Amino acid sequence: MDEHGTLATPTDDDPTLVLLKVEEAARRLRIGRTTCFALIRSGALESVMVGGLRRVPVDAPAAYVARLRSTPHAA
Repeated sequence: MDEHGTLATPTDDDPTLVLLKVEEAARRLRIGRTTCFALIRSGALESVMVGGLRRVPVDAPAAYVARLRSTPHAA
């Protein structure tokens, strides 16, 4: 609850979050929602289903970037 007595809405910066919405994961990666879904579909970005909802583990965006950084590529 905030100082006005209303429920506070968690943000994607909330350190207690375990799963992110796809849109939140996309925002963390600074990519579009469609690109994020494409990464999920290809298996490059980990995700899970919770009921009928697609969610991204909070550590998955950082793991994806770490894999990108460790992959040799031409400069």
